[in-house]
Amino acid sequence: AEVVRADTSGGGGTLVAPPTGGVPLAMEFPVEQVDGTPNPPKIPNLLPRPKKAPTVVVAEGTELLSRGKPVTSSDEFPIIGTYDLVTDGDKDTGEGYVLELSYGLQWVQVDLEESAVISIVWVWRKHSEIRAYHDVVIQVSDDPEFKVGVTTIYNNDYDASSPFGKGKDRPFMDSHFGQPVDGMGARGRYVRLYSSGNTFSDANHYAEVEVYGVPAANELGLGPTVGQ
Repeated sequence: AEVVRADTSGGGGTLVAPPTGGVPLAMEFPVEQVDGTPNPPKIPNLLPRPKKAPTVVVAEGTELLSRGKPVTSSDEFPIIGTYDLVTDGDKDTGEGYVLELSYGLQWVQVDLEESAVISIVWVWRKHSEIRAYHDVVIQVSDDPEFKVGVTTIYNNDYDASSPFGKGKDRPFMDSHFGQPVDGMGARGRYVRLYSSGNTFSDANHYAEVEVYGVPAANELGLGPTVGQ
């Protein structure tokens, strides 16, 4: 089926599994916490902050592949936190829960420890403050250096300010619901997420990254299409 991106973070969008059927993806969300007075970001084509959790339906057999898996980063000395916070299963925000990387374009990379067919990459950042992140690019590859065999599944660079060029995906506002990104059935062992600061500060944050899919060794043609 043709892939049509849904505005999932706007509330009501649905990631729909292939015609052969699917199951709702069970998800636990952290408690909403907003510090200070909300100041909506001013970014072109920005998705509205979600008012309810997006519904995500995936093919039966889809697994959470990233829990407890190794994480590396372009920033060897994070401002706050440690790499393991990205895949420890805790989506809360605030000190002790969030990895904060230095300014400018930075990335975190999750090693799934085996090649997989990626269904969903779900991202939580520092959702206690109303913000959107710049130059968010998510890629999948079997090459840990991302020099060959790279598939880009998300790019919200609206002004071509990143090395990856202008993207077509709409920027989204951070929230306790996080942001599900369609993995498009991309194959790879490594998932790398870039960003270049946000509308509140120049830092880059990750509370949790969850990667869902099926190990390539068990591939059954699983992977969602996206629709309304």
